[in-house]
Amino acid sequence: MQNYNLEKRKYVLGGVAIVIVFVYIVRLFTLQLMSDDYKKNADSNAFFKRIQYPSRGVISDRNGELLVYNQPAYDIMVVMKEQIGVDTIALCQSLGITREVYERRMAEIKNIKRNPGYSPYTQQLFMNQLAVEEFSVFQEKLFRFPGFYIQKRSVRQYRHPYAAHVLGDVGEVSPGDIEEDEYYRRGDYIGKLGVERSYETSLRGEKGVEILLRDVHGRIKGHYQDGAFDRKPVPGKNLTLSLDIRLQALGERLLEGKIGSIVAIEPSTGEVLCMVSSPNYDPRIMVGRQRGKSHLELSRDPMKPLLNRAIMGQYPPGSTFKTSQALTFLQEGVITPTTPYACSGGFVYKGLKVGCHAHPAPLPLAPAIATSCNAYFCWGLYHMFGNRRKYPTVQDAMTRWKDHMVAMGFGYRLGIDLPGEKRGMIPNAAFYDKYYRGSWNGLTVISISIGQGEVNLTPLQIANLGATIANRGYYYVPHVVKEIQDAPLDTLYTCRHYTNVERQHYETVVEGMRKAVTGGTCRSANNPWYEVCGKTGTAQNRGKDHSVFMGFAPKDNPRIAVAVYVENGGYGAEYGVPIGALMMEQYINGKLSPASEERAALFQSRRITYGSYAR
Repeated sequence: MQNYNLEKRKYVLGGVAIVIVFVYIVRLFTLQLMSDDYKKNADSNAFFKRIQYPSRGVISDRNGELLVYNQPAYDIMVVMKEQIGVDTIALCQSLGITREVYERRMAEIKNIKRNPGYSPYTQQLFMNQLAVEEFSVFQEKLFRFPGFYIQKRSVRQYRHPYAAHVLGDVGEVSPGDIEEDEYYRRGDYIGKLGVERSYETSLRGEKGVEILLRDVHGRIKGHYQDGAFDRKPVPGKNLTLSLDIRLQALGERLLEGKIGSIVAIEPSTGEVLCMVSSPNYDPRIMVGRQRGKSHLELSRDPMKPLLNRAIMGQYPPGSTFKTSQALTFLQEGVITPTTPYACSGGFVYKGLKVGCHAHPAPLPLAPAIATSCNAYFCWGLYHMFGNRRKYPTVQDAMTRWKDHMVAMGFGYRLGIDLPGEKRGMIPNAAFYDKYYRGSWNGLTVISISIGQGEVNLTPLQIANLGATIANRGYYYVPHVVKEIQDAPLDTLYTCRHYTNVERQHYETVVEGMRKAVTGGTCRSANNPWYEVCGKTGTAQNRGKDHSVFMGFAPKDNPRIAVAVYVENGGYGAEYGVPIGALMMEQYINGKLSPASEERAALFQSRRITYGSYAR
């Protein structure tokens, strides 16, 4: 009698065998055709690919003075599969490290989470940036440590202790950097801040590679096919910055012992001539293996020296903002250049008072700018927001006002070629509708007319306002890179951006800013060499007021627009005006007169006492 159970078992076993064979075929197909892991492992036994790192592009200032360059350094690399029988005690002694450091570093290399893409067949970074002296000692003993190699690299060097926030620095790539760009692998370096970060792809160049043959014992026997498949590295592109390093140095001197910022722009191009943020730090401490320790110390400093206040600080602009209000009121037909407004010790209406200092009144526009009359600009805003013939609702008037502010470069990032720029704050109708539940008017928000209340700008935006007025109605997006070797600048930085205000209205404001220097609040900026136009600002604060200045020179064919912001510096004329005047003199004349040198030394020595600081 036939055994049907045995017959079924035969088919089952046959099916299992077929499945196993099929699985093996699929796996072999995947390993050899679909994946390159097998190929990599096989190649690693015969070939040794040595990465050739390009030299990073150097950085110079607008006058050709070298700011950032490269010096040789050496990394210790390890291939985990080859470091067999290594005398770890001798290795540690040669590198000046402990056994614990050695074991911790090996564990980090093998940790897939911290070292994505790890392979025991490829070079891994063991120790980075050895100085020439350390390299020389280790090289003599390298033959004793199989699996360890020396990789020549370079480290950044900074010629001056200035412009740290603009230049930035270079550090080891993070896992996120590696995941984002396949160019990098663990142990590579990348720009972390400043132009080193924003122009990373231009500065870094392209890696090269040497393909070397190995024998069965792993010994290098020479170049594969005499180097036919080697690829030379392509050096990074050099950058020429728009900065004038002498002007930058003066600005950093003048802000010693103070918290604040100085930004200077060339109006005809949008090129940033200096960008000072205080307190700052020496970029030379952010080099090599000390970078991590230095960065930690700076990040813990309560004065926040890592913060680039020029583009990240968001402040009330104070009376410098009155120039933008004058332009808006003129364009909207709220006033004419001869429209007078009274000032009875300030703006007084329906129980509301905004104080003002003593000056003749009533005044037309240009003298109101020169004397920085608060009442004049409060009345202008009140009449604009209350004009129901032109604006059916206060929300419509507010929207029109905001449109002018945005066209002048406020409320949004300007787009400077540095990371971390903030947008400031320009309120809109929806903001006030939400805050006041729809019940508000021009009196409710009157403080925005004098650069207070909810209005916040960055020092860069204040300087750009000066450049726009200097150009009589347009600006270029500010930028710190003037030229990229063998490459054009982004068109973003070469196009004019026009405001919504006609040129003749700018001429009226320029007249007022000139009067401020010849007989108004900016008198200490006057000089016999060229015509300066300026506007002070005294921005109210919970503590002592901030000292602000915005101006440009010469009046016609201007070469420099500058903004100075000194936290808790008091009146605009106390710190802002004299510092701004010194900066303009240095750039236009190429040096300071003996009398100006004395004033610079005086301001360098003056310190402002700050209590517990947190911003």
